[in-house]
Amino acid sequence: RENRLKPNPDPPLVVVYRASAEVRNSIVFATVIIVLVFLPLLSLEGMEGRVFMPLGLAYITALAASLVVSLTVTPALCAFLLARNPRAPRPGLLGRLFGGVTHEEDTWLVTRLKRLDAPLVRRSIRHSGAVIVGATVMVLIAGSLFGLMGREFLPPFNEGSLSVSAILPPGTGLDESNRIGTAIEKTLLSVPEVEHTGRRTGRAEMDEHAEGVHYSEIDVGLRASKRSLPVIQEEIRKKLEQFPGVVIAIGQPISHRLDHLSSGVRAALAVKVYGPDLEQLRQRAGEVREVMAGVPGVVDLQVEPQVEVPELRVVINRDAAARYGLTPASLAETLETAFNAHTVSQMLQGQRTYDLVVWFDEASRSNPDVIRDTLVSTPAGPRVPLGQLAEVRRAAGPNTINRENVSRRVVVQANVQGRDLNSVVTDLQGRMRTVQAGWAPGYFLEYGGQFESQQNAMARILLLGAFTVLAIFLVLLMALGSWRLALQVMVNLPLAMVGGVVAVFLTGGVLSVASLVGFITLFGIATRNGIMMLSHYVHLMREEGEPFGEEMIVRGTLERLAPVLMTALTAALGLLPLALSVGQPGKELLQPIAVVILGGLISSTLLDQVVTPALFSRMGAREFIQQPKGDAPSPAPNPAGSESAASPVGTSW
Repeated sequence: RENRLKPNPDPPLVVVYRASAEVRNSIVFATVIIVLVFLPLLSLEGMEGRVFMPLGLAYITALAASLVVSLTVTPALCAFLLARNPRAPRPGLLGRLFGGVTHEEDTWLVTRLKRLDAPLVRRSIRHSGAVIVGATVMVLIAGSLFGLMGREFLPPFNEGSLSVSAILPPGTGLDESNRIGTAIEKTLLSVPEVEHTGRRTGRAEMDEHAEGVHYSEIDVGLRASKRSLPVIQEEIRKKLEQFPGVVIAIGQPISHRLDHLSSGVRAALAVKVYGPDLEQLRQRAGEVREVMAGVPGVVDLQVEPQVEVPELRVVINRDAAARYGLTPASLAETLETAFNAHTVSQMLQGQRTYDLVVWFDEASRSNPDVIRDTLVSTPAGPRVPLGQLAEVRRAAGPNTINRENVSRRVVVQANVQGRDLNSVVTDLQGRMRTVQAGWAPGYFLEYGGQFESQQNAMARILLLGAFTVLAIFLVLLMALGSWRLALQVMVNLPLAMVGGVVAVFLTGGVLSVASLVGFITLFGIATRNGIMMLSHYVHLMREEGEPFGEEMIVRGTLERLAPVLMTALTAALGLLPLALSVGQPGKELLQPIAVVILGGLISSTLLDQVVTPALFSRMGAREFIQQPKGDAPSPAPNPAGSESAASPVGTSW
């Protein structure tokens, strides 16, 4: 438009080239920065890496494609479409409001926005100290809110179904488990939202998740309801309290499997108690359970089931064995052959192979008298009854002994409802310090489940994020050629954080790994806006000869108003459906990301129009006023008066 007003207009290709050249560096460096902020996602491990790494790869790939388009296709389309329109057409009603022009410069809407923004920018420059102090206070308030918010690993899913675990005492027979399981299913069907149930009682020994017949897992299908899922779960818990001695745990199929993958336990929180003695270990686990029962938000609390079962115990008398020339190892090998079988050969029948084993018959293996009379060969030749070498007696022992990290452990597990996971664990840790003070040496506990995954993921993101911020600063230093300007662009990061934190706080106040991914994305977008603004200030002074001062900052800010608003608005409109999809199935991971980005876009875009001019009026003075006069070219005439010849086209990226 400005080129058409010249007495001797430049060719359209020249205009397009100049406009493209003005924003080319900004586009390239902004893209590099956004790629940098996504690198922490590509380094995530475990479950969170499998969930979020594809998101980061997709974003980086799309951004790279967009960069290629902006450098090639967009200028070509501008040269082809804009050059074929030598005169601006008369706009219709919508054109006059949004797309048409009321004069040679801007649309009606952009003109009104600039009229509103110009006095605001001037006031921010003239009161730059107050603006900077106010922005600092806002960042500090957002930081305090960040510390007050709860933490969780992943947002709660809405899978449309439930997984109810019913655990009876180990040793319960299949008939009794089936009877109680059937009664539980009938009770579940009395809940209005329950549409159907399906039950599995026990799992085969070779199954990946082998369970005894005392364990039943019930899949519950739900129909659409106005009641929330936590309300439905609470009603189910109250109805199932009528089954004494049955431990009930309620979750969702996918969530349970994610918990099992992360900690080996089908619960959100797993407190693992370690120690050498099984009896003492069970007592310590009981103490942990009592403390957890008093923590608000803990539901479905249970200790890893373990009962005493009858066993036949053989205690070797080492002195007696030594008199006959036997070692405990050789004696144990003989006993293993007699009572646990020893493979001596194989038989081939058709296409299948069967082991040929030698051991005592079943009656002899379970009779203590027969075991005592078992003859054991000695190196000297005579055979001695086992009763002379070891004590054989009936005893009781645990049905299972679980070990982890070369230590015996018992798990106390629970789900969390009504509170965030981090606050529950923090409360529990405070209460357990007093209890653990009385424990004997060698007994300790670890907090696993989603809490452990959340701590590891957030620590990794924050650590790599610190290195990413340093890398962003170095890229900005290359792009702008000044550490002061690079540092000013970095100011956009806390300004964006203000809106993101407030958005999270207003939508529940709970941070998850998905929310951190949103902040990562937001920082890249905020940095891009800062580059667009400051690079244009520099362009006006170095290329068009504008002297540093209030008028130059106002002009640069207003000329960048439309592209900054367009960028923020298109991103916000794309994210709005996701941000409003609270509780919708399939959008649980994307909704927190959209909320953070949307809130950050609002704050960074609005504050960018106030804080950036105010800060540049102070930092830019040291950068440009003190440099030699020869560094800047002589002012060039500006035929359009208030706009540069290249900026209107160049800012449409």
